Amino acid sequence: MKENKIFIACDSKNINKVKEIIEKSQNSKLKIGYKFGLEFLNSKYGRNFVSKLKNKITFGDYKISDIPNTCSSAIKAVRDLKFNYLTIHISSGLKALKEAKKVSGKTKLVGVTILTSLNDKALSEIGYSKKIKYIVYQQAKIAQRAKLDAIVCSPNEVSIVKKVFRKEIITPGIRLGKTIDDQKRILNPKQAFKNGSDWLVIGRPITKGNIKKNLENLINHLK
Repeated sequence: MKENKIFIACDSKNINKVKEIIEKSQNSKLKIGYKFGLEFLNSKYGRNFVSKLKNKITFGDYKISDIPNTCSSAIKAVRDLKFNYLTIHISSGLKALKEAKKVSGKTKLVGVTILTSLNDKALSEIGYSKKIKYIVYQQAKIAQRAKLDAIVCSPNEVSIVKKVFRKEIITPGIRLGKTIDDQKRILNPKQAFKNGSDWLVIGRPITKGNIKKNLENLINHLK
């Protein structure tokens, strides 16, 4: 039976809140890692906290996006934090991805596709003429060429990504109830795993309110 793997999004600048998330999410029924985004990593004590975190699967969600030299330099700058996973926007281009991969070492480099807060209308407003599914498919091909270790995409595009990308697929945009917050392309956890996701990224549905109770609801949902 496939192991259910979850990254819990520690989206807070409050160290005590992040400590609470980690402490109350310990259980034996799920494989759990912790995703640290820009809010926490840019907070006063965030970097220091991550540097001292031991025996946890860590995900540095920097979503790096820049010219090749800056992308590789940014990865070098956080190598001391020894993240298990680190994100970079695939839209940075093939050369930037290759340069980043050269310096990522043991950290798995994760390519980010189109954010789950966007839909086709939002992309059209930005200036894209293609639909999300086409763009994500093209991005997945670039990620494969760059030999990235994983891809972030919405659960709706997993089947498309799997056609051309051979490694781990990580999916945010996971919701258990009717509340979707600022997400556009979503599925529930069972649907996402059925589609072929290797890891789910879940934040507010777990961290808002009673963490232990929310996790139990998730575990029951997955049965």
